[in-house]
Amino acid sequence: MPSHDMPTDSPRPPETTAAAPGTATLGVPPARLDEQQLLRELETIHRTRHDTLLHGSPDALATHNARMAELEGEYLRRHPRRWVTSGRTRSGARARTG
Repeated sequence: MPSHDMPTDSPRPPETTAAAPGTATLGVPPARLDEQQLLRELETIHRTRHDTLLHGSPDALATHNARMAELEGEYLRRHPRRWVTSGRTRSGARARTG
């Protein structure tokens, strides 16, 4: 059995967090990720979002939603004063569309 596979009766490793009841674990808690790992996780989850929404099972979508919220929440916690592009605000969007 590959090292990344675990028997289903094994206890969850301490570095994982629980997902919604009845779903799989979500992975390493975002607070434990260094900055590079967090950004890589965010890039991956955003890249897979569309396919998960269109073709994932309800459980897959629920897990994806929960993990995305965890990762984005951690990013915002670390960067509360992040630079915001004026075009990405409501007034900026209105200015673009006229």
